[in-house]
Amino acid sequence: MREEDELPLEGQLHKEKSQKNKMLGLILKPYYWFRMLCDKFHWSFVSGVVIIYGINQGLSTGLSKISTQYYMKDEQKLQPSEAQIYSGIIQLPWIVKPLWGLLTDTLPIRGYRRRPYFILAGFLGAFAMLSLSFGDKLQLASALLCLMGGSAAQAVADVTIDACVTENSISHPSLASDMQSLCGVSSSVGQLIGYTLSGFLVHLIGSKGVFGVLSIPAALVILVGMMLHEPFIHNVAYRQVGQKFLDACKAMWMALKCENVWRPCLYMYISLALSLHIHEGMFYWYTDAKDGPLFSKEIVGTISSVGAVGYLLGVLLYQNSFKNHPFRFVLFWSQLLYGASGLLDLILISRVNLQFGIPDYVVAVCDAAISHMIGRLRWMPLLVLSSKLCPSGIEGTFFALLMSIDHVGSLTASWAGGLLLHTLNVTRTQFDNLWIAVVIRSISRVLPIGLLFLVPSSDPTASILPTEMLNRKKGDDNLGAQKLEMTPLVTNVDQHLVDS
Repeated sequence: MREEDELPLEGQLHKEKSQKNKMLGLILKPYYWFRMLCDKFHWSFVSGVVIIYGINQGLSTGLSKISTQYYMKDEQKLQPSEAQIYSGIIQLPWIVKPLWGLLTDTLPIRGYRRRPYFILAGFLGAFAMLSLSFGDKLQLASALLCLMGGSAAQAVADVTIDACVTENSISHPSLASDMQSLCGVSSSVGQLIGYTLSGFLVHLIGSKGVFGVLSIPAALVILVGMMLHEPFIHNVAYRQVGQKFLDACKAMWMALKCENVWRPCLYMYISLALSLHIHEGMFYWYTDAKDGPLFSKEIVGTISSVGAVGYLLGVLLYQNSFKNHPFRFVLFWSQLLYGASGLLDLILISRVNLQFGIPDYVVAVCDAAISHMIGRLRWMPLLVLSSKLCPSGIEGTFFALLMSIDHVGSLTASWAGGLLLHTLNVTRTQFDNLWIAVVIRSISRVLPIGLLFLVPSSDPTASILPTEMLNRKKGDDNLGAQKLEMTPLVTNVDQHLVDS
């Protein structure tokens, strides 16, 4: 009888032990996954991805956005319309992203194709941030030059690590999705931490102090350039650099002339250009309006961190529910919801929430989560569409070109939003017409629906380009062998969301 009682007891102990092992396995799964990537690739590459995407882009993006807004408002004493226009100018280096990609692919420095560009980008970023931090009463032009220098440093480092990711995706195709996941996780976690800390750091050490802190991520980029494992190139043919540039430009021009390419490109530009940016006007109202919420720096940072969570929710929603739907279907509903979500700002501006006893902070947090989630849901099909418009042999550089076109659209939206704020006389102290700007922005967001005929009606699994553009020609082997820089989607998502 005792033996029969012991058998169930042993089975129960075995079951509990098995459950503990499963739980321990789940906890250690990220560690084993990370270790597997280090074993398959060189540890310096995996560390470089984490540093560039997670720290130099993700963390820096979260810290720099809030600090730049307060720097423009408190140090440079700019009006909302001016700050809105200048925020677009700061992102100009990202527009010439294909140029950085071509340089890293065709112009080795002292026998290395990637390492020198990391080092140059790191020194440029660190110098720019330290100049802002220690510069006493910098003129606006000098401050903008430093901010553009920091942006250029991030763009060059981004393109260079993208090229490394592409090379490893080609050599290890079965692990391509794992590398994209590593990029996405690093960037998302870095942004979430950056936005969470931004408000507290600006409150403690000021916006200029945060710029000094931002020199650390830039310095880490130098470390990536020093430790990255990369083969040395003997007998570099510098005389062929010009011809390679010319060949790539010709190939991109031929692709842009194709109707299946330029029509979606036109839609992407117009849809982004019509998404007017007036976030600087809202930021000034959040913090300076006498009858506004008067949010502290900590709360502003917290609201942005909630927006970063909204980004992730948008990706999950698209991945699980909409990734197999036709482009036009997803863009129609997301564009419509994007315009409606813009009207949420009216609840705060009209102070209707206070009549129902709802705190401003709750409304602002819900607004950030919903609007950013829908914004990413709208952006994801455009990214997938962009990836399907790239001809064989110049995939990377052409994708970077498409992202540049989209950055021009975001720049147009930023300048148009600044002009709108100026026209409506929205200043540091006058916010009477801010609600009109919100309504106009929401209406303009819906207008691209009328241009959906420019977008292919097919689903994301179908081919869009003609067959001859999908099959690489023999003459393209040299270009294909080098496999010009291919930008991971997550990088461009994050950058566009920062711009918007």
